Amino acid sequence: MREKIKLRKNLNADALFSVVHSGFEKIKDHRSNNTKISLPDALMSGFAMFSLKDPSLLAFEERHSEDTNLKPIYKINNVPCDTQMRTILDEVDPVDIEPSFNDIFRNLQRGKVLEPLIFMNSCYLISIDGTGYFSSNKIHCDSCCTKKDCAGGTFII
Repeated sequence: MREKIKLRKNLNADALFSVVHSGFEKIKDHRSNNTKISLPDALMSGFAMFSLKDPSLLAFEERHSEDTNLKPIYKINNVPCDTQMRTILDEVDPVDIEPSFNDIFRNLQRGKVLEPLIFMNSCYLISIDGTGYFSSNKIHCDSCCTKKDCAGGTFII
C-alpha cells in the first residue's frame, strides 16, 4: 500500500517561495530610486532561473517570454533581461541573501523534513553539486578546482 503523504501548507513550494520573496524584499537596494526592475524581482528571477535549472541567463529570458506561469509562481512583476539581471545581481552582497536561506532552512527543520538526512554528530548529510552552473577559463584563484571536458580542455570551477 502506498503511504499517504501528509501535506503541510507552510512547506509547499508556494509557501517556501513566499518566504524567499519576503526575505528578498528586506534587502536594501543601493541603486537610485529611478529603477524599472525592483531588486526583489531581479533576485527572484535569479532564484527562478536556478530552481528551474535553466542553463543560462539567455535561456531563462527565452523561457519567461513563453512561460505564463513564471510570474505568478515566483511573484515576479518585471523579469529583467539577461544584461539587466547580471548588472543588478552583481552588486548584491551574498551576505544579504543569507537570511532568506536561513528562513527556509529553519522552516524545513521545524517541519522535520531534514530528519532523514541527519548523520554523524547530528549533522545533515546533503550532496550538492554546483559545478555545472559556473566554470571559467578567465576567473579563478589558487583555491579553485579544475575539470577537463571530453575534448581535453581544462575549466576552472
